[in-house]
Amino acid sequence: MSAILTIPGPTWFVGCGNMGGAILDGWRMAELDLSPVTVIRPSGKPVDGVRVVTSFEEAGAAPTLVVLAFKPQKLGEIAPQLASFVGTNTVIISLLAGVEVATLRGPFPEAMGIVRATPNLPVAVRRGVTGLYGDVADAELKQQIGALFVALGFAMWMADEDKLGALGAVAGAGPAYVARFIAALAKAGMKRGLSEEIASTLALETVLGTAWMAASSGESMDSIARRVASPKGTTEAGLDVLDREGVLDQLVAITIEAAARRGSELAQEAKSASLAETPRLS
Repeated sequence: MSAILTIPGPTWFVGCGNMGGAILDGWRMAELDLSPVTVIRPSGKPVDGVRVVTSFEEAGAAPTLVVLAFKPQKLGEIAPQLASFVGTNTVIISLLAGVEVATLRGPFPEAMGIVRATPNLPVAVRRGVTGLYGDVADAELKQQIGALFVALGFAMWMADEDKLGALGAVAGAGPAYVARFIAALAKAGMKRGLSEEIASTLALETVLGTAWMAASSGESMDSIARRVASPKGTTEAGLDVLDREGVLDQLVAITIEAAARRGSELAQEAKSASLAETPRLS
């Protein structure tokens, strides 16, 4: 593999929603050359620094890499149109939540490899987490695919799709839950008389600083909490509320379970969907 990380060409992004856009933002921040990338989206909505077309026929040479970046419910509509452009030299990376490799292999039987990726939104600023799983046999190719996501933060290959789903439920959905906590912390500050601007800044910087300290030092969350909380002090009084009967742990566990359950439902919906229909992409 080349010492200089490059995006293989041609690379097609089929769709480019929030996650597809976040990946391109992260690669742009990593100063990767985006010229091999073509985004295919019916709307033709521009993507900064990337060629955009509205149909597969306009995309040009057959792709080496295809990133499926549309809603999973669209698979049955889009896959039949894409299939004729996918050959034995094409690797497919799917961002489709819950859609298993075996389901993707059906409409793309000739693809060199199919990889599921579960990035989270902070890949846009190269601080993301991505889980990878696929049927790629070639070790060098697997390393090259992994390197594209390592450029966006932390990335790892998972042993099976159950573990990939677990990673997605925690890390993929996690930024939304962390955002809710930061907002709740800010609201609590506003109730104590702080302005919205100051309360929001304090909440954000507190979470960012704590995460950065833990990541830098390797210190456990429990150790950090104990260092902040003096015996019978103000922090301990608040922790008594969070720790009472494991309420916080239970709430988070229920939240993650709901995300995981929905992932399983999406997988089943994808299996059940008919891929025989060939409606137009537009």
